[in-house]
Amino acid sequence: MPKRILEGVVVSDKGDKTVVVVVQRTLLHPVMKKIVRLSKKYHAHDEANALKVGDQARIVECAPKSKLKRWEVLSDSSTASAS
Repeated sequence: MPKRILEGVVVSDKGDKTVVVVVQRTLLHPVMKKIVRLSKKYHAHDEANALKVGDQARIVECAPKSKLKRWEVLSDSSTASAS
């Protein structure tokens, strides 16, 4: 089974080798028929402590690394070229 890849914005880099990424998604409300934005926070493992608050991040599923961390930062994400 392929691993999921999500894209979001880093909102916290306080933890050592950990970032918190907010991923937003949109859906059509079943009754009101309006577009609704939902967001969820994911704790991701960042081995190099490379990401800072405000950076775009791509995260991928992994085996549990701690109580909250089940995701890790993809190494091919080019955060330095975000201009």
